[in-house]
Amino acid sequence: MKLAVRAIAGSTITEALRSRLAWLLAALVLGAVGLSGFVQAVVPTESRATQAALLGAVLRLASVCLVAVFAVTSLVREQQDRQADVLLALPLPRAAWLLGRLAGFFAVALFPALLAGVLAGFLAPVAQAALWTLSLLCELWMVAAFALFCTLTLQHALPSLCATAGFYVLARSTAALQLLGQGASPDSGQRFIAHATDALAFVLPRLDGFVRSEWLMYGGGGLTDLLFVAGQAVVYLPLLAGAALFDLSRKEY
Repeated sequence: MKLAVRAIAGSTITEALRSRLAWLLAALVLGAVGLSGFVQAVVPTESRATQAALLGAVLRLASVCLVAVFAVTSLVREQQDRQADVLLALPLPRAAWLLGRLAGFFAVALFPALLAGVLAGFLAPVAQAALWTLSLLCELWMVAAFALFCTLTLQHALPSLCATAGFYVLARSTAALQLLGQGASPDSGQRFIAHATDALAFVLPRLDGFVRSEWLMYGGGGLTDLLFVAGQAVVYLPLLAGAALFDLSRKEY
């Protein structure tokens, strides 16, 4: 099983390299450097902090989009070419294919995360850039795991991408929605919305505590933030993988 997982993960990495991932990363670097220079020219005062905030936000969003799109399109292409059927017909547990795919996506996520961390390191202290990079890597892993689950369930690219985007937006904005609900007038409709938001916050990971721009701008990130990120990843990554495995086990090939 270990050999099968490694082989599937290796083929996923090879597919990413053949799909011009390196060119996309190069375009990401050029765009980030251009944005940084533009901000430095337009905002001369406190330009370094502003550069760090904008650069971090752009790199985070671009990395999430890259990993999500690659994961969804790779799985949909495999389903359309019937490659998954051939692999799942082999005398191997279905968990081997799932773990191999996850391992491959996690390895692919290393490329944009490390690249973004190197760029952020030019504008922020090394310790804060390292914390930001580790947090971004965990966030990308969650996005990849959820994209895998959605694609196995929905089996089409557009619905899977929309569901993944909705998951990401809600996971990053649930805390803000909770604050808005608490400050609203206490009528029945607002109470229902507040309870619904609390339920979402209980189910979804707290991605609002991940990849925070203020770490790059002013520092302040520490061991507590790292433990929070690691705890969220330890809880939700196995949960998403288990949900995907359950959905895969009930399918007939």
